[in-house]
Amino acid sequence: MKLSTRQQTILDWARQDEHLEVDTLAERFEVSPQTIRKDINQLCESGLLRRRYGGVSLPSSVSNLSFSSRQVLNQLAKQAIASRLAAQIPDQSSVYLGIGTTIEFVARELSEHEGLKVFTNNLNVASLLCNSAGVDVQVAGGRLRHNDHDVVGERTTRFFGEFCADFGIIGTGSLDPAYGLMDFEIEEARVSQAILGNARRRILVADQSKWDRQALARVAPFDAIDLLITDTMPPSPRAALPPSVVVLETEPEA
Repeated sequence: MKLSTRQQTILDWARQDEHLEVDTLAERFEVSPQTIRKDINQLCESGLLRRRYGGVSLPSSVSNLSFSSRQVLNQLAKQAIASRLAAQIPDQSSVYLGIGTTIEFVARELSEHEGLKVFTNNLNVASLLCNSAGVDVQVAGGRLRHNDHDVVGERTTRFFGEFCADFGIIGTGSLDPAYGLMDFEIEEARVSQAILGNARRRILVADQSKWDRQALARVAPFDAIDLLITDTMPPSPRAALPPSVVVLETEPEA
């Protein structure tokens, strides 16, 4: 979903106010309530807002969007992010690939690399790389999360602690301007922390939707990342940003 200027402003206000009323929004923008309802219906259908008491608020901080919703959200941006990153990963490298749908796009872009060693807990990543003869894949053990297509838990975090990869590539549940990287479950956060703690170069891939979510579990501050590749940045994030940030311009999705 490509946000209009009005929809982006609504999301910005939702981050500041606990609850936004339809009538209040209509007055602010000097448009009809029906126009506002159309805007917020699209935002709610995409999981960026939730309906509440005659208006809207940010989604719950204790549950993520469904996996199928995340797979189709901002696909063009995820593809562009993955393509830009893969161009920076040389052959004969060792790579951690973590949780998330953007990581799947990264795996596809890396599938033609030669001599690559990939370590992952992301089962879709393992499946995508099955036919890549030039990529050696090692898959972590752990507890299977059926709805997320990955494994997590103590065995998973120990797996990433047994190596030190050239590149540690992660996604994240949300990006908080004050606290940095956040996730919806502590086990997700611990997997990402294990990857960041055992990689020589730490890379975050995240599309614009992550700025509009609130998650519960802290992963790491922005300065724990060496490189952030994204398709947008908020006007004034309050936390220290990574040393290197790449902001891509992507075409609107149909």
